Amino acid sequence: MAQATRFDLAIVGGGMVGASLARAASRIGLRTLVIEASEGAENAAAYDDRAIALARGSEQILQSLGVWGELEKESAPIRQVHVSDRGRFGFVRISAAEYGLNALGHVASGRALGRALFGGLERLPGVTLLRPARLVRFIDRPDAVELVVMQQRQERILQCALLAAADGARSPVRQQLGIAATDWAYGQHALIANLTVSAPARGVAYERFTDSGPMAMLPMVDGRYAMVWTLDDAAVEAAMALSDGDFLARVQRRFGMRLGRFTAAAPRSLYPLKLVRAKRQGRGRVLLIGNAAHAVHPITGQGFNLGIRDVAVLADLLFEARRDDKDPGNAELCRAYAQARERDQRELALITDGLVRLFTSPLLPVRAARDIGLTALDNLPWAKALVAQRFMGFGGRQPRPARGIPFPPTPVARTVKTTEHTENTER
Repeated sequence: MAQATRFDLAIVGGGMVGASLARAASRIGLRTLVIEASEGAENAAAYDDRAIALARGSEQILQSLGVWGELEKESAPIRQVHVSDRGRFGFVRISAAEYGLNALGHVASGRALGRALFGGLERLPGVTLLRPARLVRFIDRPDAVELVVMQQRQERILQCALLAAADGARSPVRQQLGIAATDWAYGQHALIANLTVSAPARGVAYERFTDSGPMAMLPMVDGRYAMVWTLDDAAVEAAMALSDGDFLARVQRRFGMRLGRFTAAAPRSLYPLKLVRAKRQGRGRVLLIGNAAHAVHPITGQGFNLGIRDVAVLADLLFEARRDDKDPGNAELCRAYAQARERDQRELALITDGLVRLFTSPLLPVRAARDIGLTALDNLPWAKALVAQRFMGFGGRQPRPARGIPFPPTPVARTVKTTEHTENTER
């Protein structure tokens, strides 16, 4: 029989979440395979100039992966969050100083994250990177997952103890597993552009609810602001067709003068918005992480933060399995991961979905209620502290990486050859 190389962990997708897991696995001492479709993943769509809000808890995870020190230099601190309802009285301010912190989080570009997470990934101990390569199919067996990978027009047969799917909201792995997912289109797009402003940088992130959709302004390291403007599908074409001058004037009218004048705009881009939530976290020796398991509305900037918490929990469980000399894909580990992530994912999906519906409703009673709620929150320190803690990524049992605890160095075991199964029956 032919022989197949066996890995402890295989990761499909080298985006931000997949690359984070690979870095954690290397530190744990696992033999890790990363299958990435693009030729230069650090320059792919996942690593563009979009602003990524990094919660404080996510920073601690990145610190445990050994990348935060360099990434912090390319990130702008969020010292205060200001939430308001345009033309109405409701607002709330959350300041890092209230909690004795220098920052509630930071904002980095996707490109900076790409350099930090994906750059040099193939040189890490125990990591094998296949790119460009594609997972054609897999067979989940009791003792291993058999992988059929296409690279340079040739199929390769590999095996792993655990397969982690970080292959996006339309995850082919999830589809092959037959796991259904909630897939709710909001009928909205996020219009994204980086803007030059006349006001000096103060580290304030804004969420401004307007009659044409929520508008977030995130501080960037170069003094610019990253705008994320949620627009109904029907309004998108007109907004994209505006000249730069007309576009900036329209943004100015909607946002106001808190950042002074908007003087220049980088090219605009669009992303359709939807809620995706898998009905299960995985099946057998296959787990879903990141957008393969969940994609949420960007209204609170929590998408990447939710995904990297998946990584932290799974890495902690893999560390314990390695420490105790257990199978990395054992049923107990997979159940523990599913149980640990279910509540966080469900709660954040409900929060973001609820906020979208609340702050896009044109009904006067709803608008009045949300303004009263914002004002009450601003005047109730205990309630505001709970909100701040939730969106800094804290609360509940925290895995080692989320507490900033690095994994102790562990030698990587030798990659071994195992007998390849010849059956062709998929799960």
